[in-house]
Amino acid sequence: MLKKLVLFDIDGTLLKVGNINRSILADALMEVYGTAGSTGTHNFAGKMDNSIIFEVLQNAGLSSGEIAAQFDRARATYIEMFRSNTSVSDVTLLEGVRELLDRLSAYTELLLGLLTGNFEGSGRHKLLLPGIDHYFPFGAFADDGNHRNDLPPVAIEKAHRLCGKKFSDQDIIIIGDTEHDIICARTVNARSIAVASGTYSPPELAKHNPHVLYENLSCTDSVINEILGTPTN
Repeated sequence: MLKKLVLFDIDGTLLKVGNINRSILADALMEVYGTAGSTGTHNFAGKMDNSIIFEVLQNAGLSSGEIAAQFDRARATYIEMFRSNTSVSDVTLLEGVRELLDRLSAYTELLLGLLTGNFEGSGRHKLLLPGIDHYFPFGAFADDGNHRNDLPPVAIEKAHRLCGKKFSDQDIIIIGDTEHDIICARTVNARSIAVASGTYSPPELAKHNPHVLYENLSCTDSVINEILGTPTN
């Protein structure tokens, strides 16, 4: 019987994509809007892809209305360019990730999913390249909301539709590498596991009071015990 819902962020948590992601977004925005805005220098960490597009273009002087008018085309252009131009060599699977997913997938009481700021089309491609997409039968993506705090209820409802169980509170674990992951976990009283494998250091993440903080996901037994709620000596 399913007992826990485990939701993973993608970038900085499971894997890293080289600068090609930033350059592809710039190319897509240039094609659609005639400017890449502040894409070259903008901080993407923990942000939703849709929010990033609005922010970088507003920095170039475009209004929200101008951006919204072409947004669907921009999203489709970016996803298509990303799928066409990225390869396995552009993605680095982070330390401990494959072993952790292998181990977690063997627990019948756990349901794994995604909670990410990526659009589904590009996010799924990031996972397909290193061969870990199959671990995640569902997810909440940037397509599902305008803010990361919108995503936990979406993920909970999708999990319910998938398996028939309505997960709540401490039955939900959200794993991510930014303060945005910690904060969104708090909105549904979920447990948060923070990993300093992305942009932010352990002290920076600790300021936001995650339930537990790791340097990375390589301490497999400890991470699994934390997810299962198993006491450690």
